[in-house]
Amino acid sequence: MISFESDYITGAHPKVLQRLIDTNLEAQSGYGSDAYCASAAEKIKAACGCPDADVRFLVGGTQTNATVITTMLNEYEGVIAATTGHIHAHEAGAVEYSGHKILALPHKLGKLNAEDVRNCIKTILADESCEHMVYPGMVYISHPTEYGTLYTKQELTDLSNVCREYNIPLFLDGARLAYGIMSRHTDVTLPDIARLCDVFYIGGTKVGALCGEAVVFTHNNTPHHWVNRIKKRGALLAKGRLLGVQFDALFTDNLYFEIGKHVIDMAEKLKAMFAEKGYTFYIDSPTNQQFVVLDKATLARIREHVAVSLWEWVDEDHAVVRFATAWSTTEEDLAQLKALL
Repeated sequence: MISFESDYITGAHPKVLQRLIDTNLEAQSGYGSDAYCASAAEKIKAACGCPDADVRFLVGGTQTNATVITTMLNEYEGVIAATTGHIHAHEAGAVEYSGHKILALPHKLGKLNAEDVRNCIKTILADESCEHMVYPGMVYISHPTEYGTLYTKQELTDLSNVCREYNIPLFLDGARLAYGIMSRHTDVTLPDIARLCDVFYIGGTKVGALCGEAVVFTHNNTPHHWVNRIKKRGALLAKGRLLGVQFDALFTDNLYFEIGKHVIDMAEKLKAMFAEKGYTFYIDSPTNQQFVVLDKATLARIREHVAVSLWEWVDEDHAVVRFATAWSTTEEDLAQLKALL
């Protein structure tokens, strides 16, 4: 059985795992105050071209999204997100559980449009009954999106301008950020993201780490007493060194970007393979998630040998199936899949 089910179906990249082994017996302070968290933070700030950023490490994506959003919003505010956004569709209501509403807007290929965001904010603030409504206090996007699509630099700039016009933060979910940055079809760099977003995170869980995400606050805007707030939300790891060591390894000798490039290379080959065989794509994704339309019989046959994610049904006989490449995807995996098509 081979797996294209997701990009976190195997453990850690060997270089990350080896670094954990090499540092295992070192005594380090807890809760993110260790030397490796400090070192990783400096390397991340350098990669972002943002020396004044504040970098913090949390345990996972859902915890990161919920913690960032709920600590940056006032009690009367909600967060704008696409209807397909991860916080809206696949995080079990973690944001709403805190008492903050998600203000969901229509998407285009998984992305928010700046004018739609501006109109949403204007409409709410212009309403005579706005004190009885949930105020928009943040804009949430992900890059790549849930459909593997990417914002252009202009689209990010437009969203950033709207947020600054209304003095609310732009928060970018970067669970798969390496695959956006290293896509062959992007004009957005990590320094661009640091410049245009108020807070974002660099995903580790889906990019070669056992677990962990690195949150980057770019404008001296870290919420007060944030360690206290992280712990209150169950997202603070006592052995914070586990996260620091992993990100220190990922940001040594460009490993994070090398992993991203490898995964994109595998995805492009997978994409070409399906196209060569005449399969239809639900969406044109430039990243590691490829969405292929399969009939029931083909899906059942492939699933006998390949783990995949059924994304959604197109009709009674056809489904959108996600094939995701990962750091551990090999040429042999692709060859086995090709033989099944």
